[in-house]
Amino acid sequence: MRIVKAVLTLFLALWAGSAVAADKEFKVGFIYVSPVGDAGWSYSHDLGRQAIEALDGVTTSYVEAVPEGPDSERVMTNMARKDFDIVVATSFGYMDPMLKVAKQFPKTVFLHCSGFKTAENMGNFFGRMYQARYLSGMVAGAMTKSNTIGYVAAFPIPEVIRGINAFTLGVRAVNPKATVRVVWTKTWYDPATEKEAGKSLLDVGADVVAQHQDSPGPQEAAQEKGVYSIGYNSDMSAFAPKAHLTAPVWNWKVYYTKVIDEVRKGTWKAGAVWPGMAEGIVDLAPFGPMVPKELQDKVNAEKARIIAGEQKIFVGPIKDQSGAVKLAAGAVASDEELLGMTWFVDGVIGTTK
Repeated sequence: MRIVKAVLTLFLALWAGSAVAADKEFKVGFIYVSPVGDAGWSYSHDLGRQAIEALDGVTTSYVEAVPEGPDSERVMTNMARKDFDIVVATSFGYMDPMLKVAKQFPKTVFLHCSGFKTAENMGNFFGRMYQARYLSGMVAGAMTKSNTIGYVAAFPIPEVIRGINAFTLGVRAVNPKATVRVVWTKTWYDPATEKEAGKSLLDVGADVVAQHQDSPGPQEAAQEKGVYSIGYNSDMSAFAPKAHLTAPVWNWKVYYTKVIDEVRKGTWKAGAVWPGMAEGIVDLAPFGPMVPKELQDKVNAEKARIIAGEQKIFVGPIKDQSGAVKLAAGAVASDEELLGMTWFVDGVIGTTK
């Protein structure tokens, strides 16, 4: 009888322990470089956060408008000390601070968006946004009448340069005469500066303005001028309904749901992941009413080819601005070449500095 009671006691203890573990909230913290109300980058990530907040047993929190550098390190450290299971940092400049903090908290999973460094408990992730950029370039190239397309860009890093190049390849696929003029703001989120940059491109003849920025400023500038715009991050058509043609957009819910499931099951492994349209991470926003049905059909057909793996976008021959061949005929750029891209394709007006 004593043996039976002992076994029963042990069983109850184990059951109670597992019940406590099952009831333990899984905590995920997010760090944003801009306000979640930016309608852009941070907003798109926050939609993903809200999706996982709805999962059973998951709680989330976020800190917004955190400058890259020491401030971000402080926020990450605070989250790790509060026993967050996962800490997510969503801007390129958070990479080195996260790597430093990850080494101090080996039991916490750290996820960095858009970087390239990893550790045993730190992975990085991004999406093949260049695929949607290419498609939006097709729209811009077909809709321009001046053959001058403006592009308000954030920082001259491979992520942004790669997007400009893919966009330009899309433009020239439908309109070989068009050029893409780039202006750097050296900001991720500064509505006033980004709007003024858009105006400067309109002043030199651009009749379509695209962007790699977090605010709708460039699109608002386009609408005020009576021309067209290509958005970014999310469907910003509400800010410039008469100008907005479409936008390359993110769907972070897909990634965050998957990675949380892996971490909770213990199957997650640190590394770099780079999903794209086929996985549903990136897409195009709905077309504006001014985009002809014939053009919509053409773009959607090319989208289907991308999803099927038939359209790789960076396929040679591709020349740079000087006319030098960067990718030979028939060659397909490797992920390593794409992730380290520091040059502009032929058709871009501007510098990579």
